[in-house]
Parts: sequence; structure tokens; C-alpha cells
Amino acid sequence: MDRRSETISKISAKLTNSNPILTPLSDIVTFSDLFCGIGGFHYAANQLGLKCVFACDVDQACREQYKHNFGIEPASDIKLVRAEDVPDHDVLFAGFPCQPFSIIGDRKGLNDRRGTLYHEILRIVNVKKPKALVLENVRQFATNSNGRALNAVLVSLCDLGYSCQWKVLNALDFGLPQKRERVIMVGLRRPGVMELFEWPKPLQDYKPLADLLEKNPARKHFASERIQKKRLSRHTPKTSPAIWHENKGGNVSSYPFSCALRANASHNYLLVDGKRRLTPREQLRLQGFPESFEVIGSDSQIRKQVGNAVPIPMIKSVVEGVLSAHSQIKRRNRVTSTLSSRRVHERDSSVHL
Repeated sequence: MDRRSETISKISAKLTNSNPILTPLSDIVTFSDLFCGIGGFHYAANQLGLKCVFACDVDQACREQYKHNFGIEPASDIKLVRAEDVPDHDVLFAGFPCQPFSIIGDRKGLNDRRGTLYHEILRIVNVKKPKALVLENVRQFATNSNGRALNAVLVSLCDLGYSCQWKVLNALDFGLPQKRERVIMVGLRRPGVMELFEWPKPLQDYKPLADLLEKNPARKHFASERIQKKRLSRHTPKTSPAIWHENKGGNVSSYPFSCALRANASHNYLLVDGKRRLTPREQLRLQGFPESFEVIGSDSQIRKQVGNAVPIPMIKSVVEGVLSAHSQIKRRNRVTSTLSSRRVHERDSSVHL
């Protein structure tokens, strides 16, 4: 390490130790929550001390759920929202509609009108220019149309002045017993910040499925005897408790974790030990929602809402990386400023001598 680098390191350490106010949250404080659903992004950001200044979702049931739990009434259709009316914010979150790219849907991609809703994100970003973006979509978003959809988003963000990275992350790697692979895109506007951003490292293990399952679920969650017998005739489990999964081809498998919760899957797509459907609370736990989250609406609404939600621990880990990178660049700038001031002082002193 040369003398200049050593000096920077020493000053950086001194600033960090002597100024407890300098935290990863000091540079990024507020966020907007587009396509907010029931608030997965909101919980992740709120747990890190960030404040929501705007939310929107076209689904009325989601808006009611969001307002009930966060006290914020989301706007409705993003296409009707003027970008100028969105409050200034530091981070923009958006889990934009995945149905055009999902294996459950018909995968029309950009040919589906919902597949081009990312243009609404770009419209708001172009006006509000947040410091950071975190976007989410299904794994197939990266391969749809030979990657054309993902590339369109990344090029557009680059044109707006953002350095971008993307990666496929799995909820299983962040402590949740759910195999849920998602494309996460991170865009950072300030020069040099992306060089400091690091993707979160996977955890060694996930929470046991048994810890999330209810002890005495209501009878309404049990599949019919006919369906139970049919599943058992097709599959012999190796472990219990397990989530039995029937794919679109009718093949049945089971694991000590859940396959991805899906909004538009068949009613009996996932069955606990081949016998019953997951309860609303169990579905929320599989996405990392806290026990304090209050459920309103019907079971079918909750199943749809949770199936469209993001895994909170996974998103939180990504946002922590964004905050850390911003904290580091701010600290580096302070170090550079301190060194510049010191040189000016030494030069002035030598002139007087």
C-alpha cells in the first residue's frame, strides 16, 4: 500500500469511528414503491429505516391490504400517474408484472401489453432521477425472446444515466424454505457507486419447513379425498413434512421446501404432505412476511397477492448492498475532501513561511 492509500485508509477509519451518524442509511432515506402489491419491498426497506413516500398498484384488493398494514393509500393505475406528481425519492422499487414472462403464463413477453409496463418505470425515473433502482421479475425474464426483454430494460436505464447489474437470486439462499428464483436488477446513478456494490452472499441453510406450518389448520384447506388418493398413487414421498408439487404436465414431486408460490396456479398446485393447501399465514411466512402482517380479504385473494409478492429477506439483502455502496462512496468523498483541505492548508502554511 502506498503512502497516499495508507493515509486515505487511516482518515476513513477515523471518520467512521468518530462519527456514529455516518451509517448506510444516511445517504438514502426515502423510497417509492411501484407495482407495490401487498408490500414486500416496503417491509424490506422499512426494516432498514427507509421511509415510503409513494406507492401504487392497479389491484384494488392489494391497495386495501397495503393501506391496512402501512397506513398509506397507494395510487391506482401507474399509467394515470403524472411523473411530476410523484414525490422526490432516493430509491425506486418495482416488481413489475411478471405474467408475460412466467412459466405459468403464456410467455408473450414484450408482445403482452403488461410486458411493456416497464416503460412507466422509465417515465418516472427520467423525471425524478432517484439515486438507486431495485427491480424484480421472474427468472424467465432473463431468457424471454433470447434476452431481448432484459436487454431493453438495461439499455434504457443506461441511457438515463444508470450503471446496472442483474442477477438471478433464489429465496432458498436467504433463509426461506421456498425455491423462488427471481431476476433482480440494480441501477445506481452516482458515479463510482456501482464499483462498490456487492451482491449478497447466500446463507448456509434455510428455516425448517416445520417451523412455518400451522399445527391445526382449518378443514377448508384440505384437498378432497379423491385428490389426495390421486396424488398418493403418483408419488411416494421421501420426507415429511414436505410440499408436494404438481407441475403443468401432471408430474408430482415433493421437497422439504416449497416450490415457488404462484398467483395463477391451480387450486391444488401445492399440497402439504399431499393432503392440504397452504394457509394464508403459511404462504406469508414462506415470503418472509412478519406475523404482525394483518390479513384482510378472501383466501383466494391472499393466494394471488402472496404469489405476486417478493421474498422479503432476499430483497432486504440486496437493498443493504445498495445502502452500503452509497455509504462507502460518501465516506470516500469525505476522505478526499479532507485530504484536499489538508493540502491547501499545508500549501498556505509554506507560502507564509
